[in-house]
Amino acid sequence: MRLPCIRKRPGRSHVSRPCRSHCSPSAALVSRVRPQASSQPEPERPLYHLPFYLYLFFSLLGMQLTDLNQECLLHLFSFLDKDARKSLSLTCVRLREAFLDPRLWSLLHFCSPCELRRNNFILSPSLRFLDICWHSSRVKVCNIEYWMKTAFQRDLCSKHESLVSDFLERVCNICPNLQSLTLSGCGHVTDHDVTSVLRHCKRLQRLCLENCCQVTDAVLQAAVVQGGALMELRVDFCRNISQAGLQAVRQTRPGLWLSAERSAGMIPDSRPEQRLHSRRSLQKVLTVS
Repeated sequence: MRLPCIRKRPGRSHVSRPCRSHCSPSAALVSRVRPQASSQPEPERPLYHLPFYLYLFFSLLGMQLTDLNQECLLHLFSFLDKDARKSLSLTCVRLREAFLDPRLWSLLHFCSPCELRRNNFILSPSLRFLDICWHSSRVKVCNIEYWMKTAFQRDLCSKHESLVSDFLERVCNICPNLQSLTLSGCGHVTDHDVTSVLRHCKRLQRLCLENCCQVTDAVLQAAVVQGGALMELRVDFCRNISQAGLQAVRQTRPGLWLSAERSAGMIPDSRPEQRLHSRRSLQKVLTVS
């Protein structure tokens, strides 16, 4: 039996694996079956949260997090989300004071109306930017006409029907310096809610309404009359916005940047009695003709 040829690698004293060109078929088969080292890099280990790194950093410096001044604490808090801020504020009185500082809450972003119930944020006059964006399957249920909803769908909507409206009422009373408001997928927001914001928040410069089915041309009229500082108005995918209302805004406020993607081209809501009345009118016209 022919023995395999042993080859040494330069710079190493141990014996390397046999050379495949001079190996026997059995040795070559064993080396072929033997698992090779993966060339892909190992996945990175998940990093810890920011509070752990803060604790480690201040431990090395021989100081505590509470030794920082208020501005530094606010800067560190700005890197955390609402839940992390709330958890960190429960550790001591000093961090609680930083959590309650109104300057920390100039921007609020909510991914669903249900987050408005959580007590993990502060609503203050320092609020400048407010976003309530809901991208979920329940948005389709909210956008169904009320008289076409089933009992189950009405019960589903009743759990969050007034959340956004009540929150906007609080914003009108507490946050007069609001500059930007975005409502996306809020199917229960009415013309009265948006008009009230325009009336109380005189510094509002940007109003973005997307997929809000109950918003009508009354919001466009309120934007012209009440929105003196308004510079941008978006009413995308709002099916009850008409082309006549958009044209009136463009004529009255030509300097206002207006966007209405597919709003005027969608089928607006109409109550069953209105449909029946229009059908009878059409039947009379056809009978007379």
